[in-house]
Amino acid sequence: MSGDLPEYYFRIREKGAVVFRVDTENRQRRIDMDQIAIVNVVNGQIKPHGQRELSPEDLEVIQGWMADRVEVLEDRVIDDIHRAVDHLNLTAQWVQTTATDEQLEDLTDTLLLAMHDLRSVLVRKKSDRLLAERASSEDAAE
Repeated sequence: MSGDLPEYYFRIREKGAVVFRVDTENRQRRIDMDQIAIVNVVNGQIKPHGQRELSPEDLEVIQGWMADRVEVLEDRVIDDIHRAVDHLNLTAQWVQTTATDEQLEDLTDTLLLAMHDLRSVLVRKKSDRLLAERASSEDAAE
C-alpha cells in the first residue's frame, strides 16, 4: 500500500484544507502523516504549521492543489445551479400534478418569495450586463 501513496495529503475543511506530508519510510513501516500547513482557498492564505518552514516544493504542491480545488468548487457551483433549475421544473410538475392543498398552503409563500428574490437579482444583473455592453459598443464606435 505504501508504494501507491501520494507525498502529500489534503484533509478538506470548510474553506480549504489541512496539509500533511505522508511518510512511509520509517522503521515500523507504518503511515505517518505530519501536518505541515493549513490553507484557505477563499483568501489564498497558506499558514505553516507551528514553527515549520515550507520548502519551495511544499509551496508549489500546495498552490497547485489550491488552484485545482478552486476549479472543482467553481464547477460544483455551476452544477448546483443546473440542479436547481431541474428542481424548479420538478417542483412545477409536482405542484401541477401531485401536491395537496395542505402542502401548497405550507410552501406557496416561501416558494413565491424565493422565486421573486431570484427573479429580481437575475433581472438586475441582466440589465447591468446590457448597459455595460451598450457602453462598450458605443466606446468602440467612437
